[in-house]
Amino acid sequence: MAFLKQFGAVPNLLTLTRLFIIPFLVITILDRQFHLAFALFVVAGVSDGFDGLMARLLSQRTRLGQYLDPIADKLLLSTLFLVLTHVSLVPRYVTVLVFSRDLGILLISTLLFATNVLRDFRPSLLGKLNTAVQIVGLTVVMVGQVWSYEYLGTVRSALLKLIAVLAPLSAAQYAWIVIRRVSAAEAHATSQP
Repeated sequence: MAFLKQFGAVPNLLTLTRLFIIPFLVITILDRQFHLAFALFVVAGVSDGFDGLMARLLSQRTRLGQYLDPIADKLLLSTLFLVLTHVSLVPRYVTVLVFSRDLGILLISTLLFATNVLRDFRPSLLGKLNTAVQIVGLTVVMVGQVWSYEYLGTVRSALLKLIAVLAPLSAAQYAWIVIRRVSAAEAHATSQP
């Protein structure tokens, strides 16, 4: 599929919708319109679920989608951490740890990709768990601004602490996996005549 035509693929349109929602999500949170912010958050989450489903059902997996979908996901989560920290709903240390992990992974991946040392950057098990806990944690933070439940504050606090633990652990696991893959690639290269 030609590059420009990839933008018209249904899954990519859903991903672009998610990107389009982000600034409005920021505005509604900053204005403390949490009911509307939560609705936008749900729409973004639904679009994330449907883009992969539609790609499979319509056989519209594209190269653009392979890059755009994870970028949209990461941009949504990162933006939410920043804006929710700004309005004092997420502690600064959690956001700093999340951003430090993501920035480190981005820099290492870019360097290895640019130097042709490594091209395979599948997420690790802890990385997937970290992302899942981030999504659940941010959802609980948002739900807490719309509805009040007796134990929601305790759940929110536990999830944010878990995110603060998982972020550096998943970064360390990622670094270990990358070191092993690079070492294996170098060993393979030196064994070739």
